[in-house]
Amino acid sequence: MSSDIVYLDGAYIAAQEAKVSVFDRGFLFGDSVYEVIPYYRGVSFRLEPHLKRLEHSLAALRIPLTLDWPAVLDELVSRNGGGNLSVYLQVTRGDAGRRTPVYDASMKPTVFACCNPIRDIYADGADGVAGIGVIVTADLRWHRCDIKANGLLPNILVLQQAREEGADEALMIRDGVLTEGGSSNLFIVKSGVLYTPKLGSEILGGTTRELVLELARAAGIPYQETDLSYENLLEADEVWISSSTRAVVPVLRVDGKTVGDGTKGPLWRRMFELFSQFHRRLMTGEE
Repeated sequence: MSSDIVYLDGAYIAAQEAKVSVFDRGFLFGDSVYEVIPYYRGVSFRLEPHLKRLEHSLAALRIPLTLDWPAVLDELVSRNGGGNLSVYLQVTRGDAGRRTPVYDASMKPTVFACCNPIRDIYADGADGVAGIGVIVTADLRWHRCDIKANGLLPNILVLQQAREEGADEALMIRDGVLTEGGSSNLFIVKSGVLYTPKLGSEILGGTTRELVLELARAAGIPYQETDLSYENLLEADEVWISSSTRAVVPVLRVDGKTVGDGTKGPLWRRMFELFSQFHRRLMTGEE
């Protein structure tokens, strides 16, 4: 069941009562940004990096906004019963009163947030995580993917393509270089070294990607941020994707071809255990 109570422009209201103007620029132009933040047992997971990225996105679109996000989101989660939830928040430039491409810098942003239930991905351990299959397809997105904007039509198209081809995710490639998934970041393992595409304007800096590298650094796992090709992907010993609500997920098939020996690899299992330890510390108040 999705959110019973949503947050809209300073008020907590029943979802069915929430209304946004048809002249809101988020609706008309996708002139908006968003974040998705997991909460486990009512406790936020990596809230600060999410809010830091939100600030980056808002600044890039020059949408001015000051809000006590932790207080707003904690209250929203509480009003929806706590537990394991993902919080979706969206900020648009606001209601222009008419459809016009130009905007007035003094416009008041529209702020919306809602909740959806999620599974506790750590509850069943590594054996409870299913490996997935992916396809590789052209990256059709614009060149400012570092902004977490709501213009997600290219992502939707490639994710639908993956579904129709019996896969779970689509990895995108531009000019021979892998970028990321339709809703995830990419990692490969070769000879014990972890590789991930380097950050730039054509990749969204995922908060879970950041955590993977933090945990790898602390555990002494060697890693590199570098350009990766399709050939690197096919020759990898392990392939993973990462996202806020899925943590790290092993990829067992790429375009129908088996990755490594076709099983969840040893470095993925180690990383999942590092994630689980981090999660346990967070839930006990140690993180």
